Amino acid sequence: MNGQTTMGLAAAVRPCRQRLLTSASAAAAKASVIRLFPRCPHPQHHHHGRRLPFLVSAASHTSQSDPSTTPTPTPVTSDPRSAVAGNLPFFDRVLFPGSFPPETPPVEDPAPPADFRPASASPVREETETEREAWRLLRRAVVSYCGEPVGTVAAEDPECTEMLNYDQVFIRDFVPSALAFLMRGETEIVRNFLLHTLQLQSWEKTVDCYSPGQGLMPASFKIRTIPLDENNEAFEEILDPDFGESAIGRVAPVDSGLWWIILLRAYCKITGDYSLQERVDVQTGIKLILSLCLSDGFDMFPTLLVTDGSCMIDRRMGIHGHPLEIQALFYSALRCSREMIVMNEGSKHLLRAINNRLSALSFHIREYYWVDMNKINEIYRYKTEEYSHDATNKFNIYPEQIPSWLVDWIPEKGGYLIGNLQPAHMDFRFFSLGNLWAISSSLTTPTQAEGILSLIEEKWDDLVANMPVKICYPAMEYDEWRIITGSDPKNTPWSYHNGGSWPTLLWQVFYTGLHQNGKTRVGP
Repeated sequence: MNGQTTMGLAAAVRPCRQRLLTSASAAAAKASVIRLFPRCPHPQHHHHGRRLPFLVSAASHTSQSDPSTTPTPTPVTSDPRSAVAGNLPFFDRVLFPGSFPPETPPVEDPAPPADFRPASASPVREETETEREAWRLLRRAVVSYCGEPVGTVAAEDPECTEMLNYDQVFIRDFVPSALAFLMRGETEIVRNFLLHTLQLQSWEKTVDCYSPGQGLMPASFKIRTIPLDENNEAFEEILDPDFGESAIGRVAPVDSGLWWIILLRAYCKITGDYSLQERVDVQTGIKLILSLCLSDGFDMFPTLLVTDGSCMIDRRMGIHGHPLEIQALFYSALRCSREMIVMNEGSKHLLRAINNRLSALSFHIREYYWVDMNKINEIYRYKTEEYSHDATNKFNIYPEQIPSWLVDWIPEKGGYLIGNLQPAHMDFRFFSLGNLWAISSSLTTPTQAEGILSLIEEKWDDLVANMPVKICYPAMEYDEWRIITGSDPKNTPWSYHNGGSWPTLLWQVFYTGLHQNGKTRVGP
């Protein structure tokens, strides 16, 4: 699909737009295109996403109801979401502790005596110049659609002449920015982002292999201004999504829908705006993502099978198969969805499938992805070519696969989750995002979480040192780099995805890993 066709289709299916009239004669153009581009009824307060035809009436009824009079749903005692052991409130306990209003109103203290003077007063901390500069840069990256903020561009460099797709709003890249806005109380941009990306979700079931599958969320979107007539006197803004058809390598983003669900949960928990997750279009969007992830396939494992480059590491890096990052996000998104899906007769089957997948996925990761010194010694003693249901070496791993650097690198106390597991293959690289997000979502056991943090402390100079956390360790070099990456010049050793340092996404994941395990600091 070429750019002109894409933008034309986008204009036809996305109702919200802003018309830019450059002259008085544009009134005639307005009349000629009013049928093709119907005016948005709320151009400055656009709070609805794209809906399926059979959901329009239900969604309209929901939007017309008074939220102040909407009764609180009655809890269901037989809620299947409680079937999984260790059902802990994820975002309450992990991501944003203490940021929600208490369930009971606080008791007012009696008025102090007139002659009372406090011993000390806690001064309000002022922002440092570094923080102010960071917020200036973040606000400069904000983009608007229909006069409302909808996200931040991936990179903002005035001196760069070739931006490629860095001037687009990426779902995964906006998540840390969204968390910063939420913790600062600026929630409008996050709400707009969630609803407009929901607009772009692929809702139609396709029969060809060139269109995005039903439920897929785009990797990014760009705001484009297109003319409405041949005289270029009337214009409108459209959201042009990229599902991977324009991306380098043409890889569809598997993680976008997972990040969207996680961010939706964070928004609702922080703001208390649970009406957003209960909307018909939002519920449909969640279910379409889960339907895509939980669909039957040729795989025999509870993990998601993906191609290389389908997540944060979006270039060829040898992570095809069942990369840890995708599995950790998948587990987190399942837990978030379980809390947000409205309980009714139509959703019982989906909630049951979520519970079953959570149990199988957590066991699979904890049992087969975990590596420590004891596990390495066990792999050394593996028998191979076992054919039975009770085989010890279930994936036919050959002991010769254990890299020479691992034995000297892994500490006596501590361990981590390997990067990938497939038949006859274990990727022993340490991937920071997957391990830290596994801690944050309670995918790991408490003992494993402690082991990962102990390993980070022990190997601080290798994983952090004076730079932000490395995305993976160790980097691929020499023939391994040439064979696996295809001699990728951007992923040279210790650069970009190949062992490079990433300050942007890992900081909040690193913090949540520390908080989850009760530590106030980590390091030498």
